[in-house]
Amino acid sequence: MSVLVIAKFQSDTAKFRQSLVDRAEEYTKIVDSARAVGAIHHRFGVGDDFVMVVDEWESAEQFERFFADPGLHAFIASVGADQGPPEVIIAEAIGSPDQF
Repeated sequence: MSVLVIAKFQSDTAKFRQSLVDRAEEYTKIVDSARAVGAIHHRFGVGDDFVMVVDEWESAEQFERFFADPGLHAFIASVGADQGPPEVIIAEAIGSPDQF
């Protein structure tokens, strides 16, 4: 059974949005490495002074190993999320009749 991972980073959202353009190649490399170790889906959302990550992973352990990389944390800080640790929620993904 897969897991859903939701992470909320306090962030300079203008800097983050610009990084999506200026550093697109780096984001692509990160997603390639995430897929190689168990990532299934990935999406960003932006709110007032925060960036949200919504992922699906094969397991919590795979996500935790991937997210423990100090290089990843350095990248995250460099694109605007340098305001403390994120709030991370991991939950088992389940099916439901109203799923779409």
